[in-house]
Amino acid sequence: MPDQPALPPGSNNLKGMMWMLLSGMLMSGMHASIRYVSADLHPFEIALFRLLFGLLALAPWFIKLGWAPLKTNRPGLLILRGVLNIACMLAFFYALSITPLAEVTALVFTAPIFATILAVVFFGERAGLRRWAAIGVGFLGAMVVLRPGFQDIGLGQMLALFAAIVWGVCMVLIKTLGRTETSLTITVYMSLVMAPLALLPALWVWQWPTGEQYVWLAAIGLLGGLGQLAMTEALKVGETHVVMPIDFTRLIWISVIAYLAFAEEPGLYTWIGGAIIFAATAFITWRERAVAKATVVAGIEKSA
Repeated sequence: MPDQPALPPGSNNLKGMMWMLLSGMLMSGMHASIRYVSADLHPFEIALFRLLFGLLALAPWFIKLGWAPLKTNRPGLLILRGVLNIACMLAFFYALSITPLAEVTALVFTAPIFATILAVVFFGERAGLRRWAAIGVGFLGAMVVLRPGFQDIGLGQMLALFAAIVWGVCMVLIKTLGRTETSLTITVYMSLVMAPLALLPALWVWQWPTGEQYVWLAAIGLLGGLGQLAMTEALKVGETHVVMPIDFTRLIWISVIAYLAFAEEPGLYTWIGGAIIFAATAFITWRERAVAKATVVAGIEKSA
């Protein structure tokens, strides 16, 4: 009998959920820190320091492993991911500086929806009626948050949606890279590619940070670097449909922080829209897993 393909193991799902929970906490802290520092520093400059200090956060792995994290057979794809990610980061950081934190977070939850559409259009993946319905529901959630016709859609909301679209592309690339590259390699190359690209827009708005601001910038880099690593690890060790729902805790963390630190109270429509968006993305990830599992089972039965 030929070797039977194994179903994706679920033994690491708990670990993946813990990694995603940690990622949500770290990223929420980073987003709130960006809002605080952006009162005095331009978001483009903050983005540069986030990348530089993020690399320092990864230094212990280089000390332990040497240059091993830089070894890869897919430099082109890693560089493309970095180029796209810098556009996403600059738009997202600017949105955080001018838009309520919970609203930006809710809109960025649409990224998996865009990732699904991109996977269908550019990679030929099949999406059935139920997944297309979930995509439609997800966009309905975005409209609930934005409420066009009832409130003005500002630059911050448009930038958040742009960041979500580009991040959707990056999610597809990360998923592809995760088949051959380690989480550390993916994260390291992100910073190595993005830091030089972030330098030019940062120089355009440059002002030297104060001592206190350097501390905040270092915290942003540390939180962002570790948060990105935790997210990549969560998607790598756990099944996507299991770990992705944990990402919704970001809206809870950021809402609490925004209220305590900036007196921002998320509106009812932000919560309703965010919940709709997240329910749609959770269904999409579950459906992708169900289809993949059915394909594997069919392969086993066929080869038996």
